[in-house]
Amino acid sequence: MSRAPRARRTRSVTELLLSIVLILDATLIFFVALTAFGLDALPPAAAFIGGFVAIVVFVALARMLHRPAALWVGWALQVGLVALGFILTPMFVVGAGFAAIWTYCFVKGRQIDAAKAHVLNSSTTTATAEETQ
Repeated sequence: MSRAPRARRTRSVTELLLSIVLILDATLIFFVALTAFGLDALPPAAAFIGGFVAIVVFVALARMLHRPAALWVGWALQVGLVALGFILTPMFVVGAGFAAIWTYCFVKGRQIDAAKAHVLNSSTTTATAEETQ
């Protein structure tokens, strides 16, 4: 008795782009943890445990972007990346760069989703008009 496979939910372009950014952020956190350990900016336990927890949070959030609250958490995490500059000074610049990428993907994703919805609505309206004739 095998069950039929469940249909996958269609993800918006915004979700796809922002999930890519979050995975890149998680990769960045890995290297930040190694750098913080290597430069003795943090104790080893804090660098590695904190880095691991942050990576898990970024990856988990990438899977939950369909929820509205996840976007707010994503914005907060971008601010947190910039705030890492207080531990490693170059993170002010790198974090700001990643926050800029997040902002660009958010804005562009919304624009693409709106255009896609417009095209789908106009094609549905056209198909309905053709059926009635």
